Amino acid sequence: MSAIFNTIFYQPILNLLVYLYNVIPGHDIGAAIIVMTAVIKLILLPLSKLSINSQKAMQELQPKLDELKKKYANNKEELGKAMMQLYKEEKVNPFSSCLPLIIQLPFLWAVFQVFRDGLGGKSLELVYSFVGRPEIINPISLGFIDLSKPNIILAVLAGLAQFWQAKMMVTKRPEVKDPGAKDEDLMAMMNKQMLYFMPILTVFIGLTFPGGLALYWLVTTLLTVAQQLYLFKKK
Repeated sequence: MSAIFNTIFYQPILNLLVYLYNVIPGHDIGAAIIVMTAVIKLILLPLSKLSINSQKAMQELQPKLDELKKKYANNKEELGKAMMQLYKEEKVNPFSSCLPLIIQLPFLWAVFQVFRDGLGGKSLELVYSFVGRPEIINPISLGFIDLSKPNIILAVLAGLAQFWQAKMMVTKRPEVKDPGAKDEDLMAMMNKQMLYFMPILTVFIGLTFPGGLALYWLVTTLLTVAQQLYLFKKK
């Protein structure tokens, strides 16, 4: 399984980054990472669009779901049937937003491994012959940012971008006063916790691993935000 993953995901992403490093004027690794991120985002664009549209559809459907939860607060079986009927009528699949994210995980893991292993030594041995193997990859971007080491500024910016993206998907919901619908308050509290948990986790990862990974995460999140703004405005 590891060999298949390396062949399908890790090695192509590594070679794409090295190729971009070779052809970009100045051989700036930061610029190569930004372009690579845009290319990967473009490849995954259909999946990303499906995921965003599905999340937005679920958000817009939330008021009707809240009404059903209040109506069938004491009958979980009828609530389940009513929710399934609502999904069918509105042509919304509650799980369709998860599948694209799961499919994107191998790409994220491959990028993570590329920066974790470093761009040198044995990693460069996996560069295709037609790409051209550089003797060394300079980790310094813009003349002063060392992307081979953790970077607090990039980590914080990635966390803020993650918060911005998550905040866009949150729908303000009225306070639940129905004593028979306490699970709604619990769900709202969990959603709020995730809103802050993911950015904090992003900053932690950014402070633990090379700055190149934080730069990748920052750029891909900003591109996702731009895509969300476009799709939301289009609707």
